[in-house]
Amino acid sequence: MAFSLSTRVKLSNGLSMPQIHLGVYMMHGRETTQAIQWALEAGYRAIDSAQMYHNERESGQAIKSFLTSSGLKREDVHFTTKLASNGTYDAARRSIKQSLKACDLGYIDLFLLHSPYGGPEARLESWRAVEDAIQEGEIKSGGVSNYGVKHLRELLDSKPRILPVVNQIEVHPFNTRTDITTFCQQNKIIVEAYAPLVRAERMDHPVILKLAKKYGCNQGQLLVRWSVQHGFVPLPKSVNQKRIIQNGDIGGFEIEEKDMKEMDGLDEYLVTDWDPTDTA
Repeated sequence: MAFSLSTRVKLSNGLSMPQIHLGVYMMHGRETTQAIQWALEAGYRAIDSAQMYHNERESGQAIKSFLTSSGLKREDVHFTTKLASNGTYDAARRSIKQSLKACDLGYIDLFLLHSPYGGPEARLESWRAVEDAIQEGEIKSGGVSNYGVKHLRELLDSKPRILPVVNQIEVHPFNTRTDITTFCQQNKIIVEAYAPLVRAERMDHPVILKLAKKYGCNQGQLLVRWSVQHGFVPLPKSVNQKRIIQNGDIGGFEIEEKDMKEMDGLDEYLVTDWDPTDTA
Protein backbone atom coordinates (compact mmCIF):
# COMPACT_ATOMS: atom_id res chain seq x y z
CA MET A 1 0.00 0.00 0.00
CA ALA A 2 1.95 2.97 -1.32
CA PHE A 3 1.47 6.25 0.46
CA SER A 4 2.70 9.82 0.17
CA LEU A 5 1.45 13.23 1.24
CA SER A 6 -0.10 13.60 -2.22
CA THR A 7 -2.29 10.50 -1.63
CA ARG A 8 -5.97 11.44 -1.73
CA VAL A 9 -9.18 9.72 -0.62
CA LYS A 10 -12.40 9.75 -2.62
CA LEU A 11 -15.47 11.22 -0.95
CA SER A 12 -19.00 9.94 -1.51
CA ASN A 13 -19.95 13.17 -3.34
CA GLY A 14 -17.34 12.51 -6.06
CA LEU A 15 -14.77 14.98 -4.74
CA SER A 16 -11.49 13.94 -3.08
CA MET A 17 -9.20 15.23 -0.35
CA PRO A 18 -5.67 14.56 0.93
CA GLN A 19 -5.35 11.63 3.35
CA ILE A 20 -3.24 13.49 5.91
CA HIS A 21 -4.23 16.90 7.28
CA LEU A 22 -2.32 19.16 9.65
CA GLY A 23 -4.49 19.81 12.69
CA VAL A 24 -4.17 23.34 14.14
CA TYR A 25 -6.09 22.85 17.39
CA MET A 26 -4.71 24.97 20.27
CA MET A 27 -2.42 26.95 17.94
CA HIS A 28 -2.43 30.73 18.16
CA GLY A 29 -1.31 33.64 16.01
CA ARG A 30 2.20 33.38 14.59
CA GLU A 31 2.48 29.78 15.80
CA THR A 32 -0.41 28.79 13.49
CA THR A 33 1.06 30.61 10.50
CA GLN A 34 4.50 29.07 11.03
CA ALA A 35 3.23 25.49 11.51
CA ILE A 36 1.07 25.70 8.37
CA GLN A 37 3.94 27.16 6.35
CA TRP A 38 6.25 24.31 7.43
CA ALA A 39 3.56 21.70 6.70
CA LEU A 40 2.78 23.02 3.23
CA GLU A 41 6.49 23.28 2.40
CA ALA A 42 6.88 19.64 3.53
CA GLY A 43 4.13 18.55 1.11
CA TYR A 44 0.99 18.58 3.26
CA ARG A 45 -1.99 19.80 1.25
CA ALA A 46 -4.74 19.95 3.90
CA ILE A 47 -5.29 22.10 7.00
CA ASP A 48 -7.92 21.41 9.67
CA SER A 49 -9.17 24.44 11.63
CA ALA A 50 -12.40 25.34 13.48
CA GLN A 51 -14.29 28.38 14.71
CA MET A 52 -13.51 27.24 18.27
CA TYR A 53 -9.76 27.31 17.53
CA HIS A 54 -9.84 31.07 16.77
CA ASN A 55 -7.26 30.68 14.02
CA GLU A 56 -9.27 30.59 10.79
CA ARG A 57 -7.85 33.98 9.77
CA GLU A 58 -4.23 32.94 10.35
CA SER A 59 -4.85 29.63 8.59
CA GLY A 60 -6.23 31.38 5.53
CA GLN A 61 -3.39 33.90 5.44
CA ALA A 62 -0.77 31.15 5.68
CA ILE A 63 -2.42 29.17 2.87
CA LYS A 64 -2.72 32.24 0.62
CA SER A 65 0.89 33.20 1.26
CA PHE A 66 2.05 29.69 0.34
CA LEU A 67 -0.06 29.64 -2.83
CA THR A 68 1.48 32.94 -3.93
CA SER A 69 5.07 31.82 -3.30
CA SER A 70 4.65 28.29 -4.71
CA GLY A 71 2.57 29.10 -7.77
CA LEU A 72 -0.01 26.48 -6.76
CA LYS A 73 -3.74 27.10 -7.16
CA ARG A 74 -6.43 27.43 -4.48
CA GLU A 75 -7.81 23.97 -5.31
CA ASP A 76 -4.40 22.42 -4.48
CA VAL A 77 -4.82 23.07 -0.73
CA HIS A 78 -7.77 21.68 1.21
CA PHE A 79 -9.17 23.79 4.08
CA THR A 80 -11.54 22.49 6.76
CA THR A 81 -13.31 24.43 9.48
CA LYS A 82 -16.17 23.69 11.88
CA LEU A 83 -19.31 25.24 13.37
CA ALA A 84 -18.72 26.18 17.03
CA SER A 85 -22.23 25.32 18.22
CA ASN A 86 -25.46 23.99 16.75
CA GLY A 87 -28.50 26.25 16.95
CA THR A 88 -31.00 27.79 14.58
CA TYR A 89 -30.71 27.63 10.82
CA ASP A 90 -30.10 31.41 10.63
CA ALA A 91 -27.37 31.35 13.29
CA ALA A 92 -25.54 28.51 11.52
CA ARG A 93 -25.88 30.22 8.15
CA ARG A 94 -24.42 33.45 9.56
CA SER A 95 -21.63 31.52 11.21
CA ILE A 96 -20.62 29.83 7.95
CA LYS A 97 -20.43 33.23 6.23
CA GLN A 98 -18.23 34.53 9.08
CA SER A 99 -15.83 31.60 8.63
CA LEU A 100 -15.74 32.22 4.90
CA LYS A 101 -14.87 35.87 5.51
CA ALA A 102 -12.27 35.04 8.19
CA CYS A 103 -10.28 32.53 6.12
CA ASP A 104 -10.69 34.67 2.97
CA LEU A 105 -10.02 31.69 0.68
CA GLY A 106 -13.04 32.13 -1.60
CA TYR A 107 -14.66 28.91 -0.41
CA ILE A 108 -14.29 26.28 2.32
CA ASP A 109 -13.42 22.76 1.14
CA LEU A 110 -14.98 20.94 4.10
CA PHE A 111 -17.28 22.36 6.77
CA LEU A 112 -18.22 20.23 9.77
CA LEU A 113 -20.72 20.47 12.60
CA HIS A 114 -18.16 20.34 15.43
CA SER A 115 -20.27 18.27 17.83
CA PRO A 116 -23.76 16.81 18.30
CA TYR A 117 -24.49 19.13 21.25
CA GLY A 118 -27.73 21.14 21.14
CA GLY A 119 -30.30 18.40 20.57
CA PRO A 120 -31.96 16.91 17.47
CA GLU A 121 -33.60 20.08 16.15
CA ALA A 122 -30.44 22.18 16.42
CA ARG A 123 -28.41 19.45 14.73
CA LEU A 124 -30.80 19.12 11.79
CA GLU A 125 -31.32 22.89 11.38
CA SER A 126 -27.55 23.43 11.39
CA TRP A 127 -27.15 20.70 8.77
CA ARG A 128 -29.75 22.41 6.58
CA ALA A 129 -27.59 25.55 6.73
CA VAL A 130 -24.59 23.49 5.58
CA GLU A 131 -26.61 22.09 2.67
CA ASP A 132 -27.62 25.57 1.53
CA ALA A 133 -24.05 26.85 1.84
CA ILE A 134 -22.92 23.96 -0.38
CA GLN A 135 -25.61 24.76 -2.93
CA GLU A 136 -24.52 28.40 -2.95
CA GLY A 137 -20.85 27.49 -3.50
CA GLU A 138 -19.55 28.69 -0.12
CA ILE A 139 -18.63 25.12 0.88
CA LYS A 140 -17.56 22.19 -1.31
CA SER A 141 -18.36 19.33 1.12
CA GLY A 142 -20.14 18.96 4.45
CA GLY A 143 -19.65 16.63 7.36
CA VAL A 144 -19.88 16.21 11.10
CA SER A 145 -17.52 15.74 14.05
CA ASN A 146 -17.82 13.81 17.31
CA TYR A 147 -21.04 12.17 16.09
CA GLY A 148 -21.96 8.83 17.62
CA VAL A 149 -23.90 6.18 15.68
CA LYS A 150 -27.26 7.49 16.93
CA HIS A 151 -26.49 11.03 15.70
CA LEU A 152 -25.36 9.76 12.31
CA ARG A 153 -28.49 7.61 12.05
CA GLU A 154 -30.68 10.58 12.99
CA LEU A 155 -29.12 12.67 10.21
CA LEU A 156 -29.39 9.92 7.58
CA ASP A 157 -32.98 9.09 8.64
CA SER A 158 -33.95 12.75 8.12
CA LYS A 159 -33.37 12.14 4.37
CA PRO A 160 -31.02 15.12 3.91
CA ARG A 161 -30.65 16.67 0.46
CA ILE A 162 -26.87 16.34 0.85
CA LEU A 163 -25.18 13.50 2.74
CA PRO A 164 -22.31 14.03 5.18
CA VAL A 165 -19.03 12.87 3.64
CA VAL A 166 -16.95 12.87 6.86
CA ASN A 167 -17.22 12.16 10.59
CA GLN A 168 -14.21 13.49 12.50
CA ILE A 169 -13.70 11.66 15.81
CA GLU A 170 -10.90 10.74 18.19
CA VAL A 171 -9.49 7.46 16.86
CA HIS A 172 -6.19 5.72 17.60
CA PRO A 173 -5.15 2.23 18.79
CA PHE A 174 -6.07 3.13 22.37
CA ASN A 175 -9.59 4.25 21.37
CA THR A 176 -10.62 2.36 18.23
CA ARG A 177 -14.33 3.35 18.23
CA THR A 178 -15.16 0.28 16.17
CA ASP A 179 -18.93 0.83 16.41
CA ILE A 180 -18.69 4.34 14.91
CA THR A 181 -16.00 3.56 12.32
CA THR A 182 -17.90 0.48 11.10
CA PHE A 183 -21.14 2.45 10.74
CA CYS A 184 -19.30 5.20 8.84
CA GLN A 185 -17.65 2.74 6.47
CA GLN A 186 -20.99 1.02 5.80
CA ASN A 187 -22.49 4.41 4.90
CA LYS A 188 -19.57 5.74 2.80
CA ILE A 189 -18.66 8.34 5.44
CA ILE A 190 -14.90 8.90 5.70
CA VAL A 191 -13.53 8.76 9.24
CA GLU A 192 -11.16 11.59 10.07
CA ALA A 193 -9.00 10.66 13.06
CA TYR A 194 -8.13 13.49 15.41
CA ALA A 195 -5.55 12.98 18.18
CA PRO A 196 -3.99 10.16 16.07
CA LEU A 197 -0.82 10.54 18.15
CA VAL A 198 -2.85 10.00 21.38
CA ARG A 199 -1.58 13.47 22.41
CA ALA A 200 1.73 11.71 23.23
CA GLU A 201 0.11 9.90 26.18
CA ARG A 202 1.10 6.39 25.02
CA MET A 203 4.39 6.93 23.16
CA ASP A 204 6.21 4.71 25.69
CA HIS A 205 3.74 1.82 25.50
CA PRO A 206 5.75 -1.40 25.04
CA VAL A 207 3.84 -2.49 21.91
CA ILE A 208 4.30 0.92 20.27
CA LEU A 209 8.01 0.96 21.12
CA LYS A 210 8.47 -2.63 19.89
CA LEU A 211 6.73 -2.04 16.55
CA ALA A 212 8.38 1.34 15.94
CA LYS A 213 11.73 -0.42 16.36
CA LYS A 214 10.65 -3.25 14.04
CA TYR A 215 9.64 -0.86 11.24
CA GLY A 216 12.53 1.57 11.72
CA CYS A 217 10.21 4.52 12.37
CA ASN A 218 9.34 6.66 15.37
CA GLN A 219 6.21 6.10 17.46
CA GLY A 220 4.33 8.99 15.84
CA GLN A 221 4.95 7.65 12.36
CA LEU A 222 3.73 4.21 13.44
CA LEU A 223 0.47 5.69 14.81
CA VAL A 224 -0.17 7.79 11.69
CA ARG A 225 0.54 4.77 9.47
CA TRP A 226 -1.93 2.65 11.51
CA SER A 227 -4.59 5.28 10.85
CA VAL A 228 -3.91 5.45 7.12
CA GLN A 229 -3.95 1.65 6.75
CA HIS A 230 -7.41 1.58 8.33
CA GLY A 231 -8.56 3.99 5.63
CA PHE A 232 -8.89 6.87 8.09
CA VAL A 233 -7.74 10.45 7.45
CA PRO A 234 -5.43 11.30 10.36
CA LEU A 235 -4.88 14.87 11.57
CA PRO A 236 -1.51 14.86 13.34
CA LYS A 237 -0.90 18.14 15.14
CA SER A 238 2.53 19.60 15.90
CA VAL A 239 4.15 23.03 16.07
CA ASN A 240 7.62 21.49 15.72
CA GLN A 241 9.00 21.59 12.17
CA LYS A 242 10.92 18.32 12.47
CA ARG A 243 7.88 16.48 13.86
CA ILE A 244 5.53 17.95 11.25
CA ILE A 245 7.82 16.55 8.54
CA GLN A 246 8.19 13.17 10.29
CA ASN A 247 4.44 12.74 10.87
CA GLY A 248 3.81 12.98 7.13
CA ASP A 249 6.78 10.80 6.14
CA ILE A 250 5.18 7.36 6.44
CA GLY A 251 5.56 6.01 2.91
CA GLY A 252 8.67 3.94 3.60
CA PHE A 253 7.03 1.07 5.48
CA GLU A 254 3.78 -0.88 5.79
CA ILE A 255 2.50 -2.43 9.02
CA GLU A 256 1.89 -6.17 8.67
CA GLU A 257 -1.64 -7.45 9.29
CA LYS A 258 -0.73 -9.29 12.50
CA ASP A 259 0.87 -6.10 13.88
CA MET A 260 -2.19 -4.06 12.88
CA LYS A 261 -4.30 -6.54 14.87
CA GLU A 262 -1.96 -6.25 17.87
CA MET A 263 -2.31 -2.46 17.74
CA ASP A 264 -6.11 -2.76 17.41
CA GLY A 265 -6.03 -4.85 20.59
CA LEU A 266 -4.64 -1.93 22.62
CA ASP A 267 -8.10 -0.32 22.84
CA GLU A 268 -8.85 1.01 26.33
CA TYR A 269 -11.39 3.72 25.36
CA LEU A 270 -8.78 6.36 26.13
CA VAL A 271 -10.33 9.82 25.61
CA THR A 272 -7.64 12.52 25.52
CA ASP A 273 -9.96 15.52 25.26
CA TRP A 274 -13.77 15.49 25.05
CA ASP A 275 -16.30 12.82 24.13
CA PRO A 276 -19.70 14.11 22.98
CA THR A 277 -20.47 10.94 20.99
CA ASP A 278 -23.12 9.79 23.49
CA THR A 279 -24.90 13.10 24.10
CA ALA A 280 -28.72 13.25 23.75
